[in-house]
Amino acid sequence: MSGNALPLDGVRVLELGNYIAAPTAARMLADFGAEVIKVERPGTGDELRNWRLYSGTTSMLYRTINRNKKSIVLDLRTEQGRADVVELAAKCDIVLENFRPGTLEKWGLSPEVLSEKNPDLIITRISAFGQTGPMSQRPGFAAVAEAYGGFRNLVGDPDRPPVRVGVSIGVSIAGLYAAFGCVMALFQRQASTSTLSLTQRSIDVALNESILSMMESLIPDYLAYGVERERVGGRMEGIAPSNAYPCNDGYSIIIAGNNDAIFQRYMETIGRPDLGGDPELASNAGRWNRRDELDAAISAWTALHSRDEALRILEKAEVPSGPIYTAADVVADEQYKARNMIQTFPVDIGEAEPADVGFVGVVPVIGGQSVPIRSVGPDLGEHTAEVLRDLLGRGE
Repeated sequence: MSGNALPLDGVRVLELGNYIAAPTAARMLADFGAEVIKVERPGTGDELRNWRLYSGTTSMLYRTINRNKKSIVLDLRTEQGRADVVELAAKCDIVLENFRPGTLEKWGLSPEVLSEKNPDLIITRISAFGQTGPMSQRPGFAAVAEAYGGFRNLVGDPDRPPVRVGVSIGVSIAGLYAAFGCVMALFQRQASTSTLSLTQRSIDVALNESILSMMESLIPDYLAYGVERERVGGRMEGIAPSNAYPCNDGYSIIIAGNNDAIFQRYMETIGRPDLGGDPELASNAGRWNRRDELDAAISAWTALHSRDEALRILEKAEVPSGPIYTAADVVADEQYKARNMIQTFPVDIGEAEPADVGFVGVVPVIGGQSVPIRSVGPDLGEHTAEVLRDLLGRGE
């Protein structure tokens, strides 16, 4: 980058999204310079405004996922609202949406209509099961997609029902894929000597497929060997020793000493050279077969030390390890600070005065530090007058 230029400066995005998937994709584009115009319904706006709302009128979740965007209010149930969307799409590079398939068509906002005045328009659609196929019309959120994608079956302990991770990982991954799809289409459009077809400009992201694509060798392992992976708690199937281990001060630490060379010095460090020199444990397959024995030996060692003591010893021995951070730990961490990964803004939290609130920075890093966040998620309709005036020529 030169000066203050960002990679996507000059790109304009119309976001028709709600909740997390499409807004995450648009947030990534906005982070790197795209002008994102977020369309929200009158009155309530994006429902995310009320998710995990502890005080005030707008949640930190909304402020996070919709940072660097403009918010306008349009009623898509009205002819005027739908006409405004068509006119705005004509002045945009990308339209992003995550409605149930068929919704845009029902509103008269099909890809064909949206691109009629803009034959270069990229249309990125996110849905539970994609725009085609026998399940395409079914609704679904992250939890359902994580189950269909094989992810949920692997989370938790083997003797208990599957559990959910603490974030909406399915829709966030779909958002990543959607942003990647948008950038691919922009690149193809720029490189092409002719106008792309609507098919080439249409990006179709399914939540269940986004999850499935992250499942590593789940499917080929089953088809090649008949192996059905199972839940293994804090471990990773077929990799050992790698787990969480309790210390004597009530904390646990993560130690990932599964590399062949690291394993030997790892065992020396915990006072078990007999295990490090055992030929059966020289390879990962042998260590996995004896994972319970190894975890017991490691736990016996960590139980003798506090978290910080154990980590100091392991760091000196160059054994990959780390604490299990809470939000408070992240905020205090010097590594995150050095890379500008916690950025502070004054935010209305329902008190008499705004509070200084830290937000996670922009990933990936360019130039050694996170790109600065320009603004947190906007108030509902904050930019309606500005956008309608500047793009559609409307008066105040």
